[in-house]
Amino acid sequence: MTYSATARVTGPVPPPPPGRQRARGRWLLTTGLLTVLLAGTSLVAVEPLRRPLPEPTVTRTLPASTVIPGTAPTIPWPQRGQAALTVDGLGSLGTSGGSDPVPIASVAKVMTAYVILTEHPLDRGEPGPRLTVSAAQAAAYPRELARGESLVPVVAGAVFTERQALQAVLLPSANNMARILAAWDAGSVEAFVDKMNDTAAALGMADTHYTDPAGLDPGTVSTAVDQVILARKAMELPAFAEIVAQRTATLPVAGTVMNYNSLVGKDGIVGIKTGSTDEAGGCLVFAAVVTVGGRKLTIVGAVLGQPGANTPVQLDRVFRATRPLVRTAAKAIGEHAVVRAGDQVATVRGPLGAGTTINATEDLTVLGWPGMPVRLDLDLPAVPARLPAGAGHGRLTAAAGDGAAVTTALRTGEGLEPPSTWDRIRHHR
Repeated sequence: MTYSATARVTGPVPPPPPGRQRARGRWLLTTGLLTVLLAGTSLVAVEPLRRPLPEPTVTRTLPASTVIPGTAPTIPWPQRGQAALTVDGLGSLGTSGGSDPVPIASVAKVMTAYVILTEHPLDRGEPGPRLTVSAAQAAAYPRELARGESLVPVVAGAVFTERQALQAVLLPSANNMARILAAWDAGSVEAFVDKMNDTAAALGMADTHYTDPAGLDPGTVSTAVDQVILARKAMELPAFAEIVAQRTATLPVAGTVMNYNSLVGKDGIVGIKTGSTDEAGGCLVFAAVVTVGGRKLTIVGAVLGQPGANTPVQLDRVFRATRPLVRTAAKAIGEHAVVRAGDQVATVRGPLGAGTTINATEDLTVLGWPGMPVRLDLDLPAVPARLPAGAGHGRLTAAAGDGAAVTTALRTGEGLEPPSTWDRIRHHR
């Protein structure tokens, strides 16, 4: 019997052998476990990457203020009377003698000149408007002279420019011209005195009261501190600063007159005004210009109430008390580096322990004296996640006392990089 090669068997298929069944089951179980494990691992790895990274944090390591190192200057204050000493644009070097208002004699004429120049401003060298001496003002001259007042000779009809009148008031300290100017400006001496007191109040001179434009009346009182306030304002007026620095001037009728302030031109002194009476003693408000680090600074001070039997003695003593003050102040002012290039001002801490520093790029040098407080202001923008090494980032500003601020740029130390994906996963585990 013969069979065809294409014949099919249509009966039931026999099952595989038992060994093959067990192998297939193990394979299915292993595959399922691996799938579950891989899914879990993927979830574990992805979860920390979904969380946002915290922003870098900055910690300031430089204090907000410091002081210029060294021993503070010892000021040779006068043994009698009041005194105050300041450096314009830097601050006060102190005061002595209390703060009770005292007579100030012809120092009052600083306010007289200040009011005139604010009401009738003059440029340097400008003569200004003219004023004519009246018959009554000229007739008063002999009586004023008999009282021993400080005067310039005048005659009826004499014409003074505003500048010449101010020169008469500020150099030879002419009481009569102070009254003539007051009446010319305000219509009467009394109305002008009101202006003087209003101006004092506006300037914050709380312990000052004027009763006359010349200072002859002992009821005109002030303090050394208040007179420094006024002197600083007056020296901002170009014509005032120009006049008080003159040693002589030529006036109508009087001819050449001398400046009573014999310190002008010594120790850098450029003014301002003397005063002396029996009640006030010797008084001087002064200004001196010094150059430190290529910058011009003005020392302003006042010495009141120096004793003496007469004007020459009183002025000699106030001059002798003033010169050590000016010299000490000039010597005390210097350049001081309060931050050095490379000094660390802040640290930066990034996520997962990354970090860097913020450092000054240049020295910060201020003008001042030992013991003077210095502000250190840090301007630091928000720190990004990535910041290269040596990158500019922020500024640091220093200012000593009331002085001008100096600034340096800041830069990073090491580079700051955000953590890698692997670091984030590993840190999470």
